[in-house]
Formats: sequence, C-alpha cells, structure tokens
Amino acid sequence: MIGEWSMSLGELFALFGAMLVVALVPGPAVFAVVARTFSSGFSRGLMMIIGITCGDFIFILLALYGLSVISEMMGTAFLFIKYASAAYLIWLGWNLLRSKPTEQDTHELPESSLFTNLITGLMINLGNPKAIVFYVGLFPAFINVSQVNTVDVLSIMAVATVAFGSVNLCYAWLALRAKGLIKAPNGVSLINKLAGTVMVTTGGIVAVKA
Repeated sequence: MIGEWSMSLGELFALFGAMLVVALVPGPAVFAVVARTFSSGFSRGLMMIIGITCGDFIFILLALYGLSVISEMMGTAFLFIKYASAAYLIWLGWNLLRSKPTEQDTHELPESSLFTNLITGLMINLGNPKAIVFYVGLFPAFINVSQVNTVDVLSIMAVATVAFGSVNLCYAWLALRAKGLIKAPNGVSLINKLAGTVMVTTGGIVAVKA
C-alpha cells in the first residue's frame, strides 16, 4: 500500500528552501556541469545533470532508510567513487588543455557518449562531500524518518529534482550562453582551455576534499 501524504506543504517548502540554498552554492557538481557544457554542448551537460539528480535520489533513499549504510559506504565505496570521478574529470580537462585550435572544427572536444556523462554526474555527486554532509547532517532535520511513506518519498524526490535540477540547468544555460558569445577560433581555444582548467581543478577538489 502506497499510503497517504503525511508531510505538510510547509515541511516540503522548508526542505525545498534548504535544498535551493545548497544548490546555489557552487561545488564540484556545478563546476563539472559548467565545464562539460562549455566543452561539449548542452546535451552532455544535461545528461550530467540527470546523473547528479540520480545521485540525489540514492542519497534520499539511504538517508530515509539506512543512515548506517551511508556511514559504512563512506569509508569504502564512496572513497573509490570519489577518486574515480576525480580521475575522469582530470583526464577530460587534460585533453581539453592539450587540444589545438586547428582541431576544433566542431567546438566539442573531447567527445563522450551521453551515457558516460550521466554516469560521470552520478559518480561526482555520490563522491561529493557537500552532498554527503547535507543528506547525513541536515536532511534528517526536515524529515520525520519514522513516518515517511512512498508518497512522501516521491514528493521529496520531486522537490530535490526541482531544487537541484533547476539550479544546475541555469548554470548549464549560462555556460552555453557564454560559449555562444565567442565564435572566433581564438575564442574557442580560450573556452576549451578555461573548461579544461575548471575540470582539472574540480577533479583535484573532489580528490583532496574530505
């Protein structure tokens, strides 16, 4: 049985406000989305955002049904995910930094599949210290875990999608607009160098941040 909606609109709005504030503060996920949109276009940035949102869903389920699971995973699987996503971001950034203007006919180097970008977004969020702190430390303050049902879980996921997804989409759109203002080869080279620097830096932040 799915159950009735036990959360009030006030509780959902409070949760939405908290998530929106967290989303507006740029972190590894935002930097990765901006850099990916810069280098490979909106579609790949969008897939990264979807992957990040899936990571939020996983955190929500773990926070509601198994905080102890999060604690155990943070020491093992999360550590591997963090370093794997950091290494991939650094590799992407390095490829962009090495690219030459004469090779940039499509303005989209290096290419990667949509699915790869989705998985990258998921891994980045699962290894994101800011997300872990929010869902382990702050999220339970807004939710009565003992009373949630399926309807509540779906409502929370919808709130997370709107709060985090909309902000990440805005960052991706701004990155796309900034890229569209620069059409000359030298400008394209500058964009790729900037995106590469952001990706390498983000990878480093993900790797070293506790």
